Amino acid sequence: MVQFLDLTSKILAVWLVSLAIHLAVYGIITAAVVHSYRFFWKRGLERHKIQKREASAADIRREIASSLRTVLVFSVVYAGLYFGARAGVFRIYPGIEPLGWGYMLLSMVGIVVAHDAYFYWTHRLLHLRRFARFHRTHHQSITPTAYSCYAFDGPEATLHALFQPLWLLAVPMQLPALMIAIAFMLMRNVFAHSGVELFAHGSQRSKWFGWLVTNTDHDLHHAAFHYNFGFHFTWWDRLMGTEHPGARELRKTRWLASAVKRPGLLSAHADAADAGRPVAVETAP
Repeated sequence: MVQFLDLTSKILAVWLVSLAIHLAVYGIITAAVVHSYRFFWKRGLERHKIQKREASAADIRREIASSLRTVLVFSVVYAGLYFGARAGVFRIYPGIEPLGWGYMLLSMVGIVVAHDAYFYWTHRLLHLRRFARFHRTHHQSITPTAYSCYAFDGPEATLHALFQPLWLLAVPMQLPALMIAIAFMLMRNVFAHSGVELFAHGSQRSKWFGWLVTNTDHDLHHAAFHYNFGFHFTWWDRLMGTEHPGARELRKTRWLASAVKRPGLLSAHADAADAGRPVAVETAP
């Protein structure tokens, strides 16, 4: 009985630490992005806004509430990672050695590339009719904000969280590399939903960076649904024919809601969102 209580207290303590860290990270990063945008809004940032529509206070409250649920799911999974590493199920080295700096750099690139593939295919899965109900909460954000980065239904949050243990089952990681990669992916997620495009300019797709998903790409996904499933890179969307037909032009012209070539799509969903009604998730063809 004493051993059981001791184990229970350890599990609870680790989970509470994990929960506190996830809450702090979500709160700090989203607040930093939102308030920095507010500071620069009238200093030129306003013209980089992607959509004409404004997210409502109800939208933001919903995004934060559902993100807190995701934080709870993530905290449980990451607590499991801790105990899994202690048990030798996952190989996580506390420092750079013995794997070295070269391995650290390669593993960080590898985890981002693998996460992009995982995200693309699980994202496509969630757009199939039988699974679409698990993705509905995220698509309630017709005009996403930074707070929507974690706005998932419980099953979707679990699906996203499972990437880390699945990766670590196959690939050893150094703790600094893992922390840097996770921080990068979270920051990418927050900026992708921030509603502002800072980098897509000009009349042609960038020769050097055109393979990167822009904020415009993901914002367009929230309105057009059938397209732009990638997270970091456009590779899978191009290969599988799921890149929006006008994405290359739209990402260069700071896409506006009125430019979507599907009459009535955005307005109908925006009206439903503004009225507080459920927004249906269209399924992939």
